[in-house]
Amino acid sequence: MTEYSNTDNNEIKKSLNFIEQEIEKDLAQGKNGSRIQTRFPPEPNGYLHIGHAKAFCLDFGVAEEYGGVCNLRFDDTNPVKEDTEYVESIMEDIQWLGYHWANVYYASDYFQQLWDFAVRLIKEGKAYVDEQTSEQIAEQKGTPTRPGVESPYRNRPVEESLELFEKMNSGEIPEGAMVLRAKIDMANPNMHFRDPIIYRIIHHPHHRTGTKWKVYPMYDFAHGQSDYFEGVTHSLCTLEFTVHRPLYDYFIDELKDGKDLDDNRPRQIEFNRLNLTYTVMSKRKLLALVKEGLVAGWDDPRMPTLCGLRRRGYTPEAIKNFISMIGYTKFEALNDISMLEAACREDLNKRATRVSAVLHPVKLVITNYPEGQVEMLEAIDNPEDENSKSHTIEFTRNLWIEREDFMENAPKKYFRMTPGQEVRLKNAYIVKCTGCVKDAEGNVTEVHCTYDPATRSGMPESARKVKGTLHWVSCDYAVQAEVRLYDRLFSVENPGEEKDKDFRELLNPDSLTVLDQCYVERYAAGFSPLDHLQFQRIGYFTPDKDSTEGHPVFNRTVSLKDTWSKINK
Repeated sequence: MTEYSNTDNNEIKKSLNFIEQEIEKDLAQGKNGSRIQTRFPPEPNGYLHIGHAKAFCLDFGVAEEYGGVCNLRFDDTNPVKEDTEYVESIMEDIQWLGYHWANVYYASDYFQQLWDFAVRLIKEGKAYVDEQTSEQIAEQKGTPTRPGVESPYRNRPVEESLELFEKMNSGEIPEGAMVLRAKIDMANPNMHFRDPIIYRIIHHPHHRTGTKWKVYPMYDFAHGQSDYFEGVTHSLCTLEFTVHRPLYDYFIDELKDGKDLDDNRPRQIEFNRLNLTYTVMSKRKLLALVKEGLVAGWDDPRMPTLCGLRRRGYTPEAIKNFISMIGYTKFEALNDISMLEAACREDLNKRATRVSAVLHPVKLVITNYPEGQVEMLEAIDNPEDENSKSHTIEFTRNLWIEREDFMENAPKKYFRMTPGQEVRLKNAYIVKCTGCVKDAEGNVTEVHCTYDPATRSGMPESARKVKGTLHWVSCDYAVQAEVRLYDRLFSVENPGEEKDKDFRELLNPDSLTVLDQCYVERYAAGFSPLDHLQFQRIGYFTPDKDSTEGHPVFNRTVSLKDTWSKINK
């Protein structure tokens, strides 16, 4: 949350973002009894993505920083789209990132209070039942430069609106036939004040209240009041809600019947959303990808959902570090996904266990190595950790190496395996390539070499330098594995701005490559989903939940280096 910087006299100075500055100002003035209470209010109609993470890192973060409280409140005002599945997934994602709410609330907890408030507005002549179609209402609202036109039902008798509102909730009125609108100002320059709809009819069971209610409050009517009911002091939301803020304040003023709330009201502060290159953050579009089978579910590792990032091998620390890097401002920006990948590499470099894996294998035969001999060589789990453990890897006469690590006719600066050239096999010996074997089509089936027994790693002669070091696994002891190479979901930088194409047309056809003839060292096959591995010289990987006994599956989290920008320049 808070950044720190060195001053000229080497003291550490706290650098606050603009939201923290406003909060500290409110605390200094004693507003809301000098307390801080925030909330994270997701709608349970889908899985959280990394954009939501930016929001709740702020909500929970400032509460922690200033000794306050952050509650989780589900905005469950549209039963058609909402489900307990989403409620559970949202809770899991928040906890995975390391945050804990003080209380769990639902907008549906306040349905009776909101209904009573709506009835009071009708009785005071500040709300009415409108029977126009949604198209007619939209047309009569006017434009930012043209005032709206009053509804023909705007001045219907209070008793009539009360009776119709009751019928709307009893099930006697069909969906779409009527709405309840607040009576405010059809000429207001803020379009949200032009008699906004505050209730609509939905004949669909609610995941918590069942069929008790047939009318449901709109977001603008439910949100501010819910904040007030709970004692929220700072309502932090994204910039698109800036124009909603006056209406947010208006309803809270009406709720308290005009009493002075300047010193005791929720304060809405807006910040920029998280937009990321090569993906979309629209929940509607993400849902379409899932429903149409264009991805393998909400937790597909190509998705920007938190469960997708988790399955792919991203860590909570990497995500929070990335969010800290981009910060909170009042200006919208498109953040480069390479920044997220860099944050992930930096974190995984410190925690990932190093193992050997060969994705495109070709056999290497050490012709002067004794047949049947097995040596147990030591490999450090993580050289970045001075307290790292080590494990053993089997070394035998026949090994698998990467096919690209051999070239029969190599250019001058090729420092891998080629006839007549020496390389080191990592943690093992220096070997010298003597040639290769090919099949009838000219494909290399085996590479041959000899080894120098005096050059085993750790022996005096091992200090002899060669320019290339190759990774390998034993043909006799390695485990065959499936490896899924994930890449960016879309082929264009900002798919959301491509107006002349459907976003489905912009999907990257190479976002997933499945390799099923890979080999990993036996040690690597013993890890579980959410463990973090570095396949040496290849990238960072994690076991997938699809792994079975004898058939491990690994997802690439991120490559060792950013190669996308070079390829796509």
